[in-house]
Amino acid sequence: MLGKTAAVVIGSFPLGESDRIVTFYSRDFGKIRGVAKSARRMRSRFGSALELCTLGELVFFDTGRSELVRVDHFDITRPFDRVREDLDRLAQAAWMIECVARLTAERDRHVALFGLLVRGLRALEGSRPPARAAIAFGVRCVEALGHRPRLDACVECGRAYPFPRPALGDGGLTCEACTRPGADAAAISPAAIGAFERLRSVSWDEAFALPLDRIETEIAALLESQVTRLIGHPTRSTKFQRDLERLSPTPGARAVARPG
Repeated sequence: MLGKTAAVVIGSFPLGESDRIVTFYSRDFGKIRGVAKSARRMRSRFGSALELCTLGELVFFDTGRSELVRVDHFDITRPFDRVREDLDRLAQAAWMIECVARLTAERDRHVALFGLLVRGLRALEGSRPPARAAIAFGVRCVEALGHRPRLDACVECGRAYPFPRPALGDGGLTCEACTRPGADAAAISPAAIGAFERLRSVSWDEAFALPLDRIETEIAALLESQVTRLIGHPTRSTKFQRDLERLSPTPGARAVARPG
C-alpha cells in the first residue's frame, strides 16, 4: 500500500550503518514508524527533513508484513527551526511530543490531536510564552484522548465541589475523607481548579490571555502528574526541563542555543 499524509517527526534512532527508524504522528494514519533508508549518509535525499518537530508531507510504502513502513519521501512543510534552536521552546516541544508518543497507539488515527500538535508547535515558534503553550496543549491533549479529569465532584463519593483540601488523583478530584494516605493524588488549590476549568473551556487564543501568574506552575505540575499516571512513569522531557533550570538558573542564559 502506498500512503501519503501530513505528519510531524516525533522521534528517531539509528538502524545499522546508514539507516534510521523514524516515528511520525500523521494526520491520516496516527502514529507510524518507518525505516528511512540511507538517511544517515552525508548525501541522503532526506537531508535535514527528519529532524524532531519537523512538519512535512510523508510518502511511505506499507507491505503489511511488518510494523515498520518504508519511508519513501518526507518533504518539509514547516521545519520549526526556531523551536529546536531555543532550549526553552525545545523542552516544551519535547513534552508535547512525548505526550503524543506515549499516550497514543500505533495506527490510531486522531485528526484533532494532529491539529493540536501542529498548533502547539506553531505557538512555540511564535511569540507565545513556551510554558503557556505547553499548558494550553496539555489540557486539550488529555481531554481529546478521553482522560478529562472530573473537577465538579469527588470521584470516590460523589460529594459536590467545592470542599476543603481537594486533591487531584486518578480520574479527578477527591475530597479529604476519600484521599487515602499514600494514595497517588496531589493537593490542588481552588485557584488551580478554577483555572484548569477555564483553560479547557476557552478558545486557543483566549488560553494565552488568561492571567494565571503563579498558578501556571501548579497547573503544569498537575498535568505532568496526570500524564505520569497514564504512562506509568515520569516523562523524560520534564527531567530535561529540570536539568535546564538547574544548570541555567537565569532565563536569559539559555535563551539561544545553536545546534551541535
